[in-house]
Amino acid sequence: MTVGQERAWDTYWEKMGNDVKSLPEGPLDFDSWFGRSAPVLLEIGSGMGETTSQLVAAAPELNYVAAEVYKPGLAQLLLRAEHLGGLDNLRVLRGDAVVLLTDHIAPASLHGVRIFFPDPWPKKKHHKRRLVQPEFVSLIASRLEPGGVLHLATDWENYADQMLEVCSGERLLTNVYDGWAPRPDWRPVTKFEQRAVNEDRVSHDLMFRRNDLT
Repeated sequence: MTVGQERAWDTYWEKMGNDVKSLPEGPLDFDSWFGRSAPVLLEIGSGMGETTSQLVAAAPELNYVAAEVYKPGLAQLLLRAEHLGGLDNLRVLRGDAVVLLTDHIAPASLHGVRIFFPDPWPKKKHHKRRLVQPEFVSLIASRLEPGGVLHLATDWENYADQMLEVCSGERLLTNVYDGWAPRPDWRPVTKFEQRAVNEDRVSHDLMFRRNDLT
């Protein structure tokens, strides 16, 4: 890690971070961890925190949880959040999102889940490695509160089509729009998304709302 990332990690990790493997059994007590009661939004795959830090700072009313496997990425997110003054409402978790959702997130407890530009695994033989699969979407849907929203974004067209098909097939979810969602103004354009624009790849957003079903 860079010197700045190391400093941010050493300064904030003990209070604001945890490893999924080190969590105690059962659902996380987010109210206790944040020191307040507020809607919990989970972002899966926060990368280097370029977008996440801005979204955290812009939504102080949310308890924002970022899950990522890459340690330097989480350290960079903490560093960016420090500069933007968005530390109070941010907590970070390092590890497998499937384990996190299965073992440490209570059913119907999340206000929202965001997955922005996950690894597209563009080769057809690798599509099975993509994060957005029926079992994973079903797990996410079960953790959303009624009315909670799953928001996806990708700049790979065939992955976007797969996301739409998978989410449309989940009985607990209903598409908020008729097909693709309009690109929200509040989602910052990252350097990766700008690269996609330069390469004539169109970004697609999807928003699916949790139905009031058991």
